Amino acid sequence: IERVQPCWESEQRRSLVAGHMAELIKRCFAPAQVTAYTFGSVPLKTYLPDGDIDLSIFTSDTSLRDSWAPQLQAALEEEARSPHAILRVRDVQVINAEVRLLKCTLDGIVVDVSFNQIGGLCTLAFLESVDRLVGNEHLFKKSIILVKAWCYYESRLLGAHHGLISTYALETLVLYVFNMYHAVLSSPLEVLHTFLVEFSEFDWERYCLSIPGRIPSASFPNYAVEGVRPVGGGEPLLGPELMA
Repeated sequence: IERVQPCWESEQRRSLVAGHMAELIKRCFAPAQVTAYTFGSVPLKTYLPDGDIDLSIFTSDTSLRDSWAPQLQAALEEEARSPHAILRVRDVQVINAEVRLLKCTLDGIVVDVSFNQIGGLCTLAFLESVDRLVGNEHLFKKSIILVKAWCYYESRLLGAHHGLISTYALETLVLYVFNMYHAVLSSPLEVLHTFLVEFSEFDWERYCLSIPGRIPSASFPNYAVEGVRPVGGGEPLLGPELMA
């Protein structure tokens, strides 16, 4: 884990890149009041060495909802041509997916910019709450790093932009493991072992998975979760108040 987890140097570099991008965004949309916040694995400190930075733009100016991406793209392309740019900007592109993204490379780090993604900030707050609940010297975060490293470097399963599993989906699987096995987990390696055993035997043809339990695929759209008793007895780790 020490080989792939965030270190002081990587934290400083990502902080510099994220801060510079936030300044470019503010400059692009001035005089409108615009802010940009990081979410995802960077503020959670669960990113891998190859991980990107997720930022979302927030503003009360609703007129920017449809125009922000081409406007920011033009500003970044101009920055890329500038001989006085502080950090090198490359590969600027807009991806018109369900959630529109502007993707670029800034000082060698991929940055994904979105608009008004309040859900990303809510997810960050939720995962931070789970980490505090689990405790044990950030066992939850360290486990996410180890499982992500195995999925990315060993099995080549991680990478939504390549049609593979997304980071959010992977975190949901890890949350399920903690929810059901928290009484018997004490190290990231135990979490990885449980993750591999549980999901190598899971019936993916007939079921999908949520944090509280599995859901029969045939039950959609009026689905019902099949609750499972946690291993080791007791209640699930994540109670209704945290899942609300």
